[in-house]
Amino acid sequence: MQNDDLLRSDLSKTTTLINACKKEMAKRIVGQEEMVNGLLTALIADGHILLEGVPGLAKTLAVKSLSEITALEFKRIQFTPDLLPADLTGTMIWEQANAKFSVRKGPVFANIILADEINRAPAKVQSALLEAMEEKQVTIGETSYPLPDPFFVLATENPIEHEGTYSLPEAELDRFLMKLLVVYPQPVEELDIVKNSPPLSLGSSGKREPLSLLLNTERLTFLRRTADSIHVDEGISKYIVSIVTATRPGKSKEGVYRYVSFGASPRASIALFRCCKINAMFQGRSYVTPEDVKTAALPVLRHRIVLSYEAEAEGMDADAVITRILGHVPVP
Repeated sequence: MQNDDLLRSDLSKTTTLINACKKEMAKRIVGQEEMVNGLLTALIADGHILLEGVPGLAKTLAVKSLSEITALEFKRIQFTPDLLPADLTGTMIWEQANAKFSVRKGPVFANIILADEINRAPAKVQSALLEAMEEKQVTIGETSYPLPDPFFVLATENPIEHEGTYSLPEAELDRFLMKLLVVYPQPVEELDIVKNSPPLSLGSSGKREPLSLLLNTERLTFLRRTADSIHVDEGISKYIVSIVTATRPGKSKEGVYRYVSFGASPRASIALFRCCKINAMFQGRSYVTPEDVKTAALPVLRHRIVLSYEAEAEGMDADAVITRILGHVPVP
């Protein structure tokens, strides 16, 4: 009983803190609730985010705002076809005075990395980023250097431009906790954006109102500890695994499986399990429901399944396939 009272108290504090973070982010970001929820979820889950949306939808602004309310070190890296791994990770520099090499660390050594237009970088750069995302370290020369904790990659890609881009390898896609689709704002929201745009007198150098620091290291640790305390029933755990395994076609090519070439890995099950717990925590609940699973399924799975040529021919996207799969898996 004492543990239940403690958890209820922690959930109450958590709800207050999360709502305060959302309110602070709303000073810069109008609407885009799914994106804001996803950013906070990934930060708590210690995962990375892939943001897909056309230019001008405040993706960069959202990431900068998140870094401001967390007081974490933020770096933006513009990915281009001529980018080299050393431009990302750093390199060895020869010091003439000391007659030896020294390490010059690259921009990846920060807490929050915005990898802008990540699909424009070639394979060598993608491999360098893959080590950073998975191992939380970077190898320069013969030495591996740990990255700051927390380390959080938010990568953006433009869905409407394909010239000069490289498809992200499946191994790298699988390292992203979620893929969020950033959509156009509603007309009412866009009206607020227009009305609250900076005045001409400030020009491009006009500074925005600073945001309050809400998520320091201690509070982030508290949120993670509270998320760990969220109860997941055995039936819900089996439901999560059933959904992920249902994305794997196996020998069957009938029904929805004719649209899937390859399904999600066990890493997807872990990601879905974590995101469900955090979603329940955001709702102020001490337990996970099937709706939490369904809510998290699309962003967790949409970048992890490989669609067949038949799906492309019939205009089926990943979300449509996952929605069909959710309809076939029995709900506990």
